[in-house]
Amino acid sequence: MHVPDGFINAPVSAVAGVVAAGAVAVSLRGARRELDERTAPLAGLVAAFVFAVQMLNFPVAAGTSGHLLGGALAAILVGPWTGVLCIAVVLLMQGVLFADGGLTALGVNIDVMGVVTVVTAYALFRGLVLVLPRTRRSVTLASFVAALVSVPASAAAFTLVYAVGGTTDVPLGKVLTAMVGVHVLIGIGEAVITMLTVGAVLAVRPDLVYGARGLTAPLKLRVGGELVDAAPATPAAPAQGSPKKLWIGGVVTALVLAGFVSFYASVSPDGLEKVAADQGIDAKAEEYEHATADSPLADYGVRGIDAERLSGGLAGVIGVGATLAAGTGVFLVVRRRRTAAAESA
Repeated sequence: MHVPDGFINAPVSAVAGVVAAGAVAVSLRGARRELDERTAPLAGLVAAFVFAVQMLNFPVAAGTSGHLLGGALAAILVGPWTGVLCIAVVLLMQGVLFADGGLTALGVNIDVMGVVTVVTAYALFRGLVLVLPRTRRSVTLASFVAALVSVPASAAAFTLVYAVGGTTDVPLGKVLTAMVGVHVLIGIGEAVITMLTVGAVLAVRPDLVYGARGLTAPLKLRVGGELVDAAPATPAAPAQGSPKKLWIGGVVTALVLAGFVSFYASVSPDGLEKVAADQGIDAKAEEYEHATADSPLADYGVRGIDAERLSGGLAGVIGVGATLAAGTGVFLVVRRRRTAAAESA
């Protein structure tokens, strides 16, 4: 789903950039309410994990692959405002360091892969959690459905943007059908990854999952005709594990995925690349050279290292480290601004 330069014309790309900048600005303010001393480091880890898993293209159909978008996962784990920022950080690192996704199309990518996926997934997730029993199983089920729907929603959003600012004249009906069709299949993979990851964190530290907060309602007693919260029969059990252990485990997992497992990812074109080639969307894309095509990490390899496996693995490790550092830095700054605002108030 990474839109390269040349797919969308300059005026629409500029408007999309303004929309993306506004979304990031609003998310920076909203993230202050979501981030605390526990979740700020976790948010940086989520960004790094999404970066790592996006390197793992999985086959979905003959000659087509897909990878995680991550909007649903980020929104459920750390909140929707912070989720938008996580995806924005990932897309920025990919575009600047690895020449993955056009720089003039960065706004389009943030809107389509970040804002649309987060808004769609989290709205559906919250709706399902409200009607389902208040259990951990319900949270994982809701995360599966939300992630599944968010991917074709993102594909439909791209088609809408292309209908307004596409650089080639192609039948939009065919583009929409092809985009949504293949991304429904990709959405299944997204849903499985999201469900397993959310379930794993729930099993270790359910208190750190933003979407699971308030999962258990307090027992109510009727006293004098009014409902009041009953005192717990036993003290609340302490949270299992520790944020530090979870953070270390997450970082190690991301490094292994990006540095080793990524070598075995599918080499088939992803959903957008396949549809673009089949429908002629990429007719003018070849005229544009990526601004960071000469980056030493372009195309997820380290320039000067001939061994393909070593080059790709090292690039993945560098990418995880850079995304982790950038994301954690942003979220810690947002957290400090929240603390400073609270103290001044």
